[in-house]
Amino acid sequence: MSSELIKECTKRRQILRERMLPNSIAVIPAANMVTRSNDTEFPFRQDSDFHYLSGFPEADAYLVISNSPLMGDVFSALFCLPKDELAEIWQGRRIGAEAAPADYEVDIAHPLDDILVGLTSYLNGHENLYFARGHHGPSDALMDEVLANLRNAPKQSKIAPSCEFDIRLLLHEMRLFKSDFEISIMRQAAEISCDAHIAAMKYSEVGKNEFHLEATIHHHFAMHGAKSPAYSTIVGSGDNGCILHYTENNCELQDNNLVLIDAGAELQGYAADITRTFPVNGRFSEPQKALYQLVLDAQLASFAMFKPGSTFKAASDKAIEVLTRGLIELGLLSGDLEDNIEQQNYRQFFMHGLGHWLGLDVHDVGNYKVAGADREFEPGMVMTVEPGLYVSETAEVDPKWKGIGIRIEDNIVITEDGYEVLTDKVPKTIADIENLMAN
Repeated sequence: MSSELIKECTKRRQILRERMLPNSIAVIPAANMVTRSNDTEFPFRQDSDFHYLSGFPEADAYLVISNSPLMGDVFSALFCLPKDELAEIWQGRRIGAEAAPADYEVDIAHPLDDILVGLTSYLNGHENLYFARGHHGPSDALMDEVLANLRNAPKQSKIAPSCEFDIRLLLHEMRLFKSDFEISIMRQAAEISCDAHIAAMKYSEVGKNEFHLEATIHHHFAMHGAKSPAYSTIVGSGDNGCILHYTENNCELQDNNLVLIDAGAELQGYAADITRTFPVNGRFSEPQKALYQLVLDAQLASFAMFKPGSTFKAASDKAIEVLTRGLIELGLLSGDLEDNIEQQNYRQFFMHGLGHWLGLDVHDVGNYKVAGADREFEPGMVMTVEPGLYVSETAEVDPKWKGIGIRIEDNIVITEDGYEVLTDKVPKTIADIENLMAN
């Protein structure tokens, strides 16, 4: 784990301590291993909140953060799996409680076996508990036992916290704003993902399968240090591109079809999220060109609204206006522009939102409204911008439009005076896509 990440985590813990009420303690659990089948597990992925505050990579751990003088010089404590020679032969090396304080800049660490007694001692006397109840079942049961121990021991002068707060209200607000360090990692994740999309475009040809393109992308991720995709990769050709979360990826690539790829690498926990749509054979048909250009025009028009003080709604309204006007001009909708927008007739072809927050989770945390109003963009926010049009084979339109699914998705960060596109390396104009695939 990089020393820069550990220093970031230390700063984050200090910010969290300052934002908690006085005499407060927070408990944050790590993720657990998840059974895949019988005695095998899925590849481990750390809980995003735990990773954000600790950088500690192992399962079955707990982080404790306090701002109370009750703790003396201990402001952060870690409970983790102990060193175990036999277990490490089978399952890999453990960090252990002895090495964790120096390696991860926590004040003290304990073996996980001490968690019940240790948490009971740490929570004693704190007025406020910050905890994400309902997020992690085993820790809910543990905290209930700890609190019961404290409440049932008044003769030992033990006092349970009188108030419990959802730590996510503080923590997810912090995570919404990315530091320069986080943005640098997301740039790297974006670059790896961009190159993977380019490789898939080059590899595409009639007769290959959707899973060939998926494999090309995953191979590129892994060969460049991103061992896992950030989410299940979508490779939808033809009418499959009209299924928003299509993941079967097992159909042959047909001539004259488009293929929609939604894929992003995960690097050091941070996600990229890119979608490109291109012709299997390298050349757009005229109907495909018309709808594709309309989606691209909508995205580019919406970009102007991504700046401090603007909102997702303002950007979405701009994209919807462009899409609806274009659908009327092409004959997929009829009638007045304002009426079509008011009646949301466009939703039969564009049924999802324009974008979402991006970070440690691909659909990252953070409120979209504040006090009932649309949240204004601020520097450091990272998000996707992904207009689309989906005309399925069952749509009641001219047959030339059927089976065309298009989405164009980029990742942007809000800056002091506008935005920066992190994913513009992947071609997305019709000419650039056709030139890349021809060469």
